[in-house]
Amino acid sequence: MSIHPKKRLGQAFLAPGSLAENIVAKAGFLPTDRVLEVGPGLGALTVPLARAVDHVLAIEKDADLIPHLEKRLKEKALDNVTVVVADILDFQFEKAREILGGELKIIANLPYNISTPFLLKLLRNRELFARAILMFQKEFGERLIARPNTKTYGVMTLLVGYCARASVLLRASKSAFWPRPKVDSIVVELDFKNPYPGAERVSFDEFRKVVRAAFSQRRKTLVNALAASFPHLQRSEILNTLKGCGISPSRRAESLSLDDFLALTSSLGPSIHPPRP
Repeated sequence: MSIHPKKRLGQAFLAPGSLAENIVAKAGFLPTDRVLEVGPGLGALTVPLARAVDHVLAIEKDADLIPHLEKRLKEKALDNVTVVVADILDFQFEKAREILGGELKIIANLPYNISTPFLLKLLRNRELFARAILMFQKEFGERLIARPNTKTYGVMTLLVGYCARASVLLRASKSAFWPRPKVDSIVVELDFKNPYPGAERVSFDEFRKVVRAAFSQRRKTLVNALAASFPHLQRSEILNTLKGCGISPSRRAESLSLDDFLALTSSLGPSIHPPRP
């Protein structure tokens, strides 16, 4: 096809075949589903996906790939795919609902260099989606399912845990991509219909601020990390809040469970916002 991967876009093409078909099969989509696909590339996932669901909205940033993708879809006699040229970080998810209608599901094989901003955007718009099937770099994906007191446990673990039930769908070798990346990949499922029990009692934005503050200085004790991030709060206020939550101020962020962070956010509440001048 005379196509060369663009480094500035972080392109690595998934090879068509058993892995792509296995991902779609394990995703468990229904024939009536309408799915948003991010980063279709040359259609390795798009083809088996379109055969499995009612309609696919494929968002591709690289306009040079579109003629090849549309040609392949035509060759496979697939007319239930709508292709849109757009940067997913700029694309409004509400537009996907306008095009597809109803509750959405999403599948993404996107450049790993936008994993964090894409995932944060998805979490903020979680009410639009029932489920997400996302391929990440192995190390990044494992952060989303990490346990407390491990090196991979951190901010993204907790933000995802607040919003959805995360599980590993399958793992993919780097040999399944061209050009071959330096690391293996992992496919994670996020079930937005099953957020963490009790998460609704605190706002996502306040939860995110408390979690980020706690991990901002990972090796510091919790009281020191929070005091540094919220300088408008008295240290005594932070100590009393931690005591009220049954959390020792000498603990570090990585030792706290999601329940601990929910309790801490609920207790701190609006006080984490600095007063207006």
